[in-house]
Amino acid sequence: MGVMILSSFSLKAQERYLEIITDSVEVQTFTYVTKNGENLNVDVYLPWLDDENERPMILYVHGGGFSGGRRDDPGSVQFCKNLASHGYVAASMSYRLTRKDQPTQFGCECPAIDKLNTFQAAVEDVQDATFFLIENRESLGIDPQKIILAGSSAGAEAILNAGYSPPNCYGLDSGPVAYAGMISMAGAIPDLEKVYDESAIPTLFFHGTCDNLVPYGTASHHYCDPTKPGHLILYGAYPIAKKLDQIGIPYWLHTTCGGRHELAGTPMTEYFDIILEFSYRFVLNNEQEIIHTIVPGNAGACDYESFDFCKP
Repeated sequence: MGVMILSSFSLKAQERYLEIITDSVEVQTFTYVTKNGENLNVDVYLPWLDDENERPMILYVHGGGFSGGRRDDPGSVQFCKNLASHGYVAASMSYRLTRKDQPTQFGCECPAIDKLNTFQAAVEDVQDATFFLIENRESLGIDPQKIILAGSSAGAEAILNAGYSPPNCYGLDSGPVAYAGMISMAGAIPDLEKVYDESAIPTLFFHGTCDNLVPYGTASHHYCDPTKPGHLILYGAYPIAKKLDQIGIPYWLHTTCGGRHELAGTPMTEYFDIILEFSYRFVLNNEQEIIHTIVPGNAGACDYESFDFCKP
């Protein structure tokens, strides 16, 4: 386990989870599981000298097409540090990069069944990391009923598949635990039937209507031609939000008209205030609301499905 402190110490009397309460953050690194000889690690960011012992946690899963990316890249580190400075326990996890060094990567030549198996492996790793963190909830000061998943691109696909799965017991006497909410940045799922009244949870979606890798609407992953081995229909932010609307689950859909796959990363800085607001209102205070934020842009920037709310 490694430990380091980021920034100098200063504890302030501010509104926890909405404002900065400290500018010092402690980082601890753990191996949460070993699979096929590979140690999978998680970095946990804690507000320094914070006396709260049942804090909400945001578990972040990085992107990279299941072939690259790191839990400790500069953007992930800054995102988690910012969350911890607002009073959250933040965690950033590694997971099996099952498409690494594969000639077909995760594109149109990667068979659809391999894509589905890749999603499943990532879900298992997210669940294993969750189990480890819950097992260590007392030393880390985590409330197991207030765990929020966040993910970018491949990481968003991982968390959406994990978050809409049935609750797990995770060894708790209190019974099954569902995730409390999700923050998806350019994510999608291959099966909309996974989203039903007993599995769905409040979700914040960031997505661009011209995302050429992960569809905002309903389309093939990477927009692969039906003749390609990697043709796999995915359901992006818009159809998932519509399904949540049908079953009465609160959500916040943040649409960038003409936006492309940069929405997998930019919200961690540009829309950090919205991430804080969603977590505070929809998860911590259980507000039952539906919000659709539309960022104007070039609605005709792509040949994909068009949406009336994006037209000038």
